[in-house]
Amino acid sequence: MDEKEFFCRRSEQPDDGVYVSTCPVTYALGIIGQKWKLPILWHLFPREATRYNELKRSVRGITNMMLTKSLHELEEHGLVERRQYETVPPRVEYSLTPRGRSLFPTLKELYRWGEEQMRLDELRKA
Repeated sequence: MDEKEFFCRRSEQPDDGVYVSTCPVTYALGIIGQKWKLPILWHLFPREATRYNELKRSVRGITNMMLTKSLHELEEHGLVERRQYETVPPRVEYSLTPRGRSLFPTLKELYRWGEEQMRLDELRKA
């Protein structure tokens, strides 16, 4: 696939006001593009399973409502698995599914790109 084929074409009848929903990049961003979803995924990667409050402490600034909503949406898309244990008190853990783990190479590249942009911006400011 060359560069021209890679980029999504604008629709004559915009879907959601921007791009055609059949664009793979737009589709992917619809799943993981919300403000809190990438930080949640990022904190789940190095762990086998994470409890809700541990995740809440790791993702600074997120509210209970947004964490619950984001985890639910990630679960609906098959990226996160929610495991509830029948214990007293109840225990719930979240972990990445194989589909969620498949994002790691992409996020690793995004991390590298971000590092480079930070370096370039620092040089530009100096």
